[in-house]
Amino acid sequence: MPGQVCLGLSPIALHLHSFRPAMNSAAKDEMQPTLPPGSSCPWPEWPEQERAEQLARGAALKWASGIFYRPEQLARLSQYRSREVQRTCSLEARIKSVVQSYLEGVQTGVWQLARALEAVQGTREALSQAQELLQNLAQASKTLQPLREQVAQHKQLQALSHLLPRLQAVPAAVAHTQTLIDAQRLLEAYVSLRELEQLQEEAWGPLGGLELPIFQGLGLLAEALGQAVEGAAGAAGKLARDDPALLVAAVRVAEVEARRTPPLGQAPRDWRRRCLQALQTGLERVHFGTTVLPEPGGLAGWLEALQVALPAELAIAEALVAPCCPPHYNIVQLWAHTLHSGLRRSLRQLLAGPELAAADAFALLHWALHIYPGEEMMGSVELGPEADVSQLEPLLSAENIEQLEATFVAKVQASVAQWLQKALDGEVAEWGREQEPNTDSSGFYHSPMPAIVLQILAENIRVTSVVSESLQQRVHSMAVSELGTFLRSFSDALIHFSRDHLRGEGLAPHYVPYLLAAFNHQSALSSSLSVLLPDGVASGILAPVEAALDELQRRISRLVLEELQVELQPMFAALPSRRWLSSSELLERVCEQTSRFCQDFWRVRKPAAQLLLAEAERTVVLQYLRALMHGRLVCRGADERTQAAARLLHDAAQLKALFLGLGLEESAHCAPVLLALRELLNLRDPTLLGLEVAGLRQQFPDVSEDHISALLDLRGDVSREQRQAALSILQAGPPPSPSTGRRVLFSLVPAPAPSLSSCLPSGPCS
Repeated sequence: MPGQVCLGLSPIALHLHSFRPAMNSAAKDEMQPTLPPGSSCPWPEWPEQERAEQLARGAALKWASGIFYRPEQLARLSQYRSREVQRTCSLEARIKSVVQSYLEGVQTGVWQLARALEAVQGTREALSQAQELLQNLAQASKTLQPLREQVAQHKQLQALSHLLPRLQAVPAAVAHTQTLIDAQRLLEAYVSLRELEQLQEEAWGPLGGLELPIFQGLGLLAEALGQAVEGAAGAAGKLARDDPALLVAAVRVAEVEARRTPPLGQAPRDWRRRCLQALQTGLERVHFGTTVLPEPGGLAGWLEALQVALPAELAIAEALVAPCCPPHYNIVQLWAHTLHSGLRRSLRQLLAGPELAAADAFALLHWALHIYPGEEMMGSVELGPEADVSQLEPLLSAENIEQLEATFVAKVQASVAQWLQKALDGEVAEWGREQEPNTDSSGFYHSPMPAIVLQILAENIRVTSVVSESLQQRVHSMAVSELGTFLRSFSDALIHFSRDHLRGEGLAPHYVPYLLAAFNHQSALSSSLSVLLPDGVASGILAPVEAALDELQRRISRLVLEELQVELQPMFAALPSRRWLSSSELLERVCEQTSRFCQDFWRVRKPAAQLLLAEAERTVVLQYLRALMHGRLVCRGADERTQAAARLLHDAAQLKALFLGLGLEESAHCAPVLLALRELLNLRDPTLLGLEVAGLRQQFPDVSEDHISALLDLRGDVSREQRQAALSILQAGPPPSPSTGRRVLFSLVPAPAPSLSSCLPSGPCS
């Protein structure tokens, strides 16, 4: 505060105020601090100074009141005063000493700063003088530049004078080096080239980088030597046999050049890389040049030649080329990988060209997947581990294999389809012959067509097993598909053959025998179908073909039976009739015709022969039932009904004897249906017809009301009420037993349209 004396440091402040160090007036002026205007204290005010003084005063009063509280202690007041005076003097002396030391240090520092300022000013003046001297020297050095140039020219002339004899020999040395290169004396040529280059380097330095015209041909000379080294490396295989020294010289030149450090500004020639590249290029050019790619159809021969050439080349590399090269060249590995990559590239080019034939695709697949990696080539035990064939990529990629397999299957499929069509055309051509079909030693109708078909398909499946499982599966699927197509074509040809015969458009003297021969073809194909199954393949894969063969058998059977039906139909037109009741002549004619028709059935192999006889017997019975139900015969009395029942019994026995004689097993006969109809006709009491009708329904579940009505019409003695009662029992009766053991008969016989008198109220006519 203005006009106020500092209180917090009053003893020190008072002592400093009274202290005046002995120093000159100038030092006093320099060391005296400048006080702010209106301030009486040289130190800045302490914001809490007043509070501190109050606390100090309070503490002092508390101490004094405690000391001098008792009256007896006031006597010792003088002692306390003298002790405090001594303490105050000690403190003042210590403070004076500290301040004196501080002021002396400040004085020394100020004096040193003054001396430093004088030194800096002197240095600045010296530097200015030196700068002026340097500027004068620069101007003087410019006048010496012509002299300096003269000195440089003198040095160049001096160097040229020393090198002149050697420089004069450079053109001759260049020509000599070229002669050595042409003579394939590569080591001598390289030594000569290096001498010329060293001379060029020696002349280049003194001349200050000036290039002499006589050295302009060294670049071309070096390139010529490099090309000579490349050419020797490219013919390494031939040189290793004929002139290994030349190969060794070329490799040594490349290695020495690789270890040489080129001068600044000159790129390395890298002859080692060019040498290795030439080794690979020359090897590929020998075996896989574009001119040696196989022509269409010549792939197998090309692969056979490679099968001999590639192992021989690897043997030459290991025995002859490798000793001529440094170990780090890894010649055997280089040879193996180069041959492999060249072969892969050639095969890719081959596959990118025109599509291969089936034989070429098969040969390439087998060779690439089995021969090439096998013991005869890359898997040979004679090929050491240094070849490192385990790191080689597959010769054919998955896409290449897929392409070749697809090509082979497509080509084979077209060829198989053509051969199968030729076999079918040959078989169809024989159907119109004047002679019966050929027979084998057992008398069965025989044709080589089934064997040809299966042999074509099985041989293609068997051959592909030596290539790969995937190809075999493809060809097997193709074979199954083509066999199904062949069976459909065979079936269509039989239908066309039958239509032409029925229309009279085609001449077929032995129509039925050739149909029977077709039965044997189907049986032969069915029995030998297993030859198309590769090992380990489930038989279910042949299910479509088996279904097609079953359908073919049914179709042939229908064609045979249609022919039998055509021959028997005129004979059954007179049945039933009065003549039929009185004589067995009609059925005897049927049996004779059937016997003649079926006389060649024995030439059909079992079990097809039994199936055909059973179908023929059922066809005769169905014709008999059709004639019986569609005829207009009505019995005029009990005698005629008895006579008709006897005729049915006789006819059933005659048909049974006929087909037993033809070899049909009795369990397959359908003629017993006539015995069931005989019971229906032989019944004397019409009121019991319901029971007979129910029994007939149990034996033959497919019999209908219309069939029963036609049989009742044949009796001639059934009234409307009796008919309705019998049919009502048929409707209300229990369902027929499903396990009757009978084949379908009545459902194959068209029922005659019922007369109005025979319609039930609930029937279709009501």
